[in-house]
Amino acid sequence: MTDLHELAARQVAMGELRGAPAADPVNEPMIRHWLDAMGDGNPAYLEKGVAPPAMSQVWTMPGVRRGAKERSPVDDLMAELDAQGYTGVVATNCEQTYHRYARVGERLTPGTRFTDLAGPKKTALGVGYFATWNVTWYDEFDEPVTEMMFRVLKFRPPEKAKPQKAYPLKPAINRDTAFFWEGVKQGELRIQSCADCGELRHPPGPVCPACRSTNRTHVVASGQGTVYSYVVHHHPPVPGRETPFVVAVVELPEGVRIVGNVVDCPVDAVGIGMSLRVTYRAMDDELILPMWGPRES
Repeated sequence: MTDLHELAARQVAMGELRGAPAADPVNEPMIRHWLDAMGDGNPAYLEKGVAPPAMSQVWTMPGVRRGAKERSPVDDLMAELDAQGYTGVVATNCEQTYHRYARVGERLTPGTRFTDLAGPKKTALGVGYFATWNVTWYDEFDEPVTEMMFRVLKFRPPEKAKPQKAYPLKPAINRDTAFFWEGVKQGELRIQSCADCGELRHPPGPVCPACRSTNRTHVVASGQGTVYSYVVHHHPPVPGRETPFVVAVVELPEGVRIVGNVVDCPVDAVGIGMSLRVTYRAMDDELILPMWGPRES
């Protein structure tokens, strides 16, 4: 692995490397666009034929032009920092020194020299290195117009949490049940109801069993219930679950029953009539299941 400080020393030793002259000379249309964008109403720039000092970097920016990128003493070090995992970047300092105004018609040329690499340092963003370089813009007579010191922090972003392994038992979601699972994502226990007679039903279905209407809506249940019946599952093994676990038929005060796992209590503590409350468990990065835990009295 390349030693970063040794590479930085070599880049410093290269001194200043000149880039190509600006593609366009300092010009009034660009100055006018800059003044509009910055909200600067000072008429002196266009009247005197000079550019705002802070525009110096604008004249040599490559834009969207295609072609080989000019190399600078900064590029190899930035590439090596990326290769070693310091892929995050944030500008920390930019200081400009103005020797004079750039005049309309001048074509500026940049010169870049790498000056310092400090680190590794522990920051709020992560461990990283502070890289500093200077750029000077020269006129046609090799006189400096503007100088800029620029410093960035190249840091190693913290590792993202690994995604959960996909839960193998995915529920079937269709037009009849989509509303229920959307409610679960929002922390709601939704019960289908007939939009005509108001009859509640679960599991959801396309037709009201009371009046045969196909018009549907839903209500949000209180999230409370009691154990109507249950089984303790020991065998066979169930993918994604540890046995034993309880599967209960939970009776809701709204008048319907729903099947779900009883959690947050020992298996032998579950009994008929036990008071429960709904709880929601993320099974993987996408699936949330409603489950039931003991309800405090």
